[in-house]
Amino acid sequence: MDRRPNKIIPADLATVPGLDALDATRIEVAVIPADVQALGIGVYADGDVPGDVGFDRAALESAGFTAKPGSILTVPRAGKPDLVVVGLGVRADLTAHVLRDAAAAFVRGAARAERLGLRIAELGDAETALDVEAATRALAEGALLARYRYVVLKGTTTHVALSSLVLDLPGYGEVQAAIDVAYVGARAAVVARDLANTPPGHLTAVNMGEIAEQLGERFGFGVELFDKDALIALGCGGLLGVNQGSTEEPRMIKLTYTPAGEPSGHLGLVGKGIMYDSGGISLKPSDPMHLLMKMDMGGAAAVLGAFTGLRDAGATAAVTGWLMCTDNMPSGTSYKLGDVLTARGGTTIEVKNTDAEGRLVMSDALVLATEDGVDAIIDIATLTGAALVSLGSATAPVFGNHQGTVDLVRAASEAVGEQVWQLPLERKYRPQLDSEIADIANLGGPFAGATTAALFLEHFVGETPWAHLDIAGTMQTEKDDSWRTAGATGFGARILLDVARGFVPAS
Repeated sequence: MDRRPNKIIPADLATVPGLDALDATRIEVAVIPADVQALGIGVYADGDVPGDVGFDRAALESAGFTAKPGSILTVPRAGKPDLVVVGLGVRADLTAHVLRDAAAAFVRGAARAERLGLRIAELGDAETALDVEAATRALAEGALLARYRYVVLKGTTTHVALSSLVLDLPGYGEVQAAIDVAYVGARAAVVARDLANTPPGHLTAVNMGEIAEQLGERFGFGVELFDKDALIALGCGGLLGVNQGSTEEPRMIKLTYTPAGEPSGHLGLVGKGIMYDSGGISLKPSDPMHLLMKMDMGGAAAVLGAFTGLRDAGATAAVTGWLMCTDNMPSGTSYKLGDVLTARGGTTIEVKNTDAEGRLVMSDALVLATEDGVDAIIDIATLTGAALVSLGSATAPVFGNHQGTVDLVRAASEAVGEQVWQLPLERKYRPQLDSEIADIANLGGPFAGATTAALFLEHFVGETPWAHLDIAGTMQTEKDDSWRTAGATGFGARILLDVARGFVPAS
């Protein structure tokens, strides 16, 4: 973190504090011990209520509990662990998503307890039953993600870290691998959350590079940092242009992961890393909007988070990442409306709005990825307010020039429970980006803004298979919501990790 003398930041302040909490948490599938502080029991909306609940369905319903998925009823018990009855919905409708949400609800309902036990007697009905490995992964993910809280800057806190969770499930099976997958995915998301939650005065582009080096050494991936002089030599005019108004140095952070054996493919990941986005000369209009702009580097945070999991997930592909990091500030040296920037590869870009900066910094990286010869590119960015308008805060739009690559993102989304929805890359809108004085403009018309932004990015990938995730709507939540904790969500880190883990170029 930034340690300059005018910034009073403790030298020992943790840069990614969520990792310590994860490392101290133990999850296992076993008989629940007597020393748990809270006991959760799953109850379906149909069929019998498990006898160890101690209440029949009529009694539960009289207390307002109908076993709706993700609902809970907490019953304090003298001399015993608190009982938390957890709703699972209709038995035949049980999915991994329901279990992930159920575990999150239980952990939140037992927020003061550090040692928890959760018992689910049946995993669905006979025809739709989940296997214990899938159930274990979902439950562990929900618990780990829901107990997260960014409190490192608080002098005192009531937050209680999760010490242990014992899952009592039917047929224990070989579940350690599922628990490991859950840990690695949660770690990716927690790293992304911690970075996006960090105040902008604490986390500059230079600091981001330093943290990447620390994480690379710990989790087995390479890190190469490109300062302003190196970016000038590379001709990265998009990133350099956006950086013009800032007193902070930019950084391009290149991450490399090489698997132990012959790579199954080569995947490129590009993340937007605007460390703070004021809008530049096109200043953003409201304080609430400005308060969220420390999270405008959520794409870069998601890529870096995903890299922390590649080795431990046994990823079989080579993976290269580009994090394009700077802040976007107004000043006497800022880039201006009407300026023309020259991106890596020579494309000239007319600046029609300095708040459409994310696509500018990413243009350089997309060209570099194609030059690297990757088999596919997935980029991720908090790119447009139009993404939030079109799909809200629960779903991220995905675009692409190659259906097979888009489908990899969609499949990973389903596996990890981060919802995406494919929107059309409608090329009828491409003329909106035409410029009278440059090859392309950085802003389209007033409508379909997420699409025109994606069309801008497509210009720089050539024929390389490519998918684009716009996480502007999903980057944060104002309140706790299932496994999403108030603040940065880390959305996309687990999707990228899931794609990379078994990546093979799609046909």
